[in-house]
Amino acid sequence: MNEGTGQTSGRAWASTSVAIAAAILLISAALGFILLPYAQGVTGAGTIWDSICSAAGFPRQSSAGNTIAPAFKVTGVSLSKMEKPQADAIGRGATLALQCAICHGPTGISRADSPNLAGQYAAVIYKQLSDFKSGARSNAIMSPFAANLTARDISDLAAYYAYLPSVPTSHATPSPIPDIVAHGAPMRGIAPCGSCHGTIESKAGSPWLGGQPEAYVEAQLFAFSRGDRTNDTSQQMRNIARQMSKEEIAETARYYASQTPEGL
Repeated sequence: MNEGTGQTSGRAWASTSVAIAAAILLISAALGFILLPYAQGVTGAGTIWDSICSAAGFPRQSSAGNTIAPAFKVTGVSLSKMEKPQADAIGRGATLALQCAICHGPTGISRADSPNLAGQYAAVIYKQLSDFKSGARSNAIMSPFAANLTARDISDLAAYYAYLPSVPTSHATPSPIPDIVAHGAPMRGIAPCGSCHGTIESKAGSPWLGGQPEAYVEAQLFAFSRGDRTNDTSQQMRNIARQMSKEEIAETARYYASQTPEGL
């Protein structure tokens, strides 16, 4: 008698579990395919695939068959297609860089809270100038300047600044390394800064930050966090900066700036 009751109770719980799982699935489908697209202003039912892409936040096809583009320009730079600089690239770059000296310094080291370019990776200079030229990155001074640069000019400037000696740090006494820089914050999806912005472990297109002005680094992190700067590939920096606190941003900027010796 008890054994039969137990089996009946077990079947009842199994049926209830299946019913609950089915209800959750239906509710999730309704949220993803009906309510979320409606909240996003999507009109027209479209296909199931359109609904899935829309719910996931991926670009989809409009009713006219055209991919819906973001409201802002994104970077279109492919570093794999970056051409090898020509033999006279450094000389031509040095001539072009005379226009840059007022902000970035005559030797690529700024005294005006503009980024230091001396010794910066060529891929970084190439990408940022290309983004300024295309409008993927905007600045009141850099955008008009980059608009007149040719592809050869950009390549030559990248080669020249990469050739210059980098900001000296041999006698620097940097601040203690903040946890966000050394270890990141895995629970918030933040990798250590050095995993992309280091030396040997640098990621293509990511700048070396040692010795950069504190105000500049802090301003760029806040710009990423607000979404004002959008030329990071796949939103990598925006996703990270949004998760950083104001204190962490300030500590990061202060640490990288501290890698410049006094009196530079």
